[in-house]
Amino acid sequence: MDERSEKMNAEVIAVYPNKVKISVDQLDDFKIADEELKVGSYLRIADNENAILIAIIENFSIEVNEDGNRKYIIEANPLGLLREGEFQRGGDSIAIPPKKVEPAITKEITAIYENSVEQKTKFKFCKLSSNIKIKVPVNGNKFFNKHIAVVGSTGSGKSHATAKILQNAVVSKKDGFEELNNAHIVIFDIHSEYKTAFPNENFIGIDNLVLPYWLLNSEELEEVLLDTGDRDNYNQSSVFRSLVTENKKKYNKGVSKIYYDSPLFFDIDEILNALTNMKNETKNYKSPEKYMIVDDSYNLKDGKTEIGSGIYLDRGQRIERYFKEPLEFHPPKGQNVSKGDYADGTLDKFTTRFESKIRQDRLKFLFGEKSKNITFEDTVKKFIGYNDADESNVSIIDLSGVPFEVLSITVALISRILFEYGYFYKRLRTRKNNDETINNDTPLLLVYEEAHKYAPKSDLAKYRASKIAIERIAK
Repeated sequence: MDERSEKMNAEVIAVYPNKVKISVDQLDDFKIADEELKVGSYLRIADNENAILIAIIENFSIEVNEDGNRKYIIEANPLGLLREGEFQRGGDSIAIPPKKVEPAITKEITAIYENSVEQKTKFKFCKLSSNIKIKVPVNGNKFFNKHIAVVGSTGSGKSHATAKILQNAVVSKKDGFEELNNAHIVIFDIHSEYKTAFPNENFIGIDNLVLPYWLLNSEELEEVLLDTGDRDNYNQSSVFRSLVTENKKKYNKGVSKIYYDSPLFFDIDEILNALTNMKNETKNYKSPEKYMIVDDSYNLKDGKTEIGSGIYLDRGQRIERYFKEPLEFHPPKGQNVSKGDYADGTLDKFTTRFESKIRQDRLKFLFGEKSKNITFEDTVKKFIGYNDADESNVSIIDLSGVPFEVLSITVALISRILFEYGYFYKRLRTRKNNDETINNDTPLLLVYEEAHKYAPKSDLAKYRASKIAIERIAK
């Protein structure tokens, strides 16, 4: 039996390229039993060619004529045509004038969505808000191949919706959904919300997070370690850049061209040793190329300490010696020992601040001993779930324990590591095999929870690192 009422009293009074205007005499007679008519409800508009135009109600209005009789005016947006149960987008071929207007039934609405996506690419995670019996699938490959934003006011359910989408993606993959292939999801979880949603997945918190500080770029290193408000900032930056570059050369002999920004290992503790020695150094007053390091070049004579003439060190020898350990220098004395190049205190505050930063327990994940020893390969494996013990489709990076002053830099570094891995992995595959057709067999989905907290629309320096990294990925 037809679900529609026999009392149809609606007619199309205007057809526009993007809108259909409908006049209804009695709204109660126009409704379908047990269904509410509202903005967002679906209408079926029949034409003379046995095709049905499906439109969605955009707004209502009421017109009152001179006799006081009311007419309801409905404006609806056309979605597409139903022909023999198959939905086709667009409504340009609708005949004029259309015959009849009625509310669409569930079967017709379902046909819009169920047949719109091929079975092998169908990904389901939501239902129609106006009729929760109807599931709305999307093309999973296209959906995850674009940048997606989940927006809404506080408490509207953004995190819940995100978790639901990701849970369904993981379940779909485990159920043999071929379009997801070897995809991996990395969630930047700022409020520690996602562990309960993915209890068995790869969880990275502040206790097991290890980031190689030597992969920080120049701006990020200086943002963490230099005080931008210091009057000696320029001199500090110049010395720091020089030391880092030299230390990278020391540990990467096989690399021909090494610069300050080169993503190569350097020893942060050796940089501290060199800074300490540079601020404390003294020189031979008459021979400034000799440095007055306390060693075996002095002895006791007539009960008094006789200071040697110092140790000759050219620039390379000096830096190499300064890297090894903190040294003791003879204090400035008479005409024999003079102050060093940085006796004016240029490096005093910087060295103290530098040491306090790299020795802080809360920054151990970035400057600790493990950060020295971890390789780029092990870092990537950790983030994309290729652990020795277990492999995972989802990695949750819990940022709730990361100090706020390095939050932006932490997000930037992880994002850049994953981007560089994906970029160069694809290039290497193609170089190895010129006939390579797979664009990327290990695609990554990065999920930035509450991104406005660490990459807002702001020009402040503290957000620059994460904004640049995320914008690069988006572009």
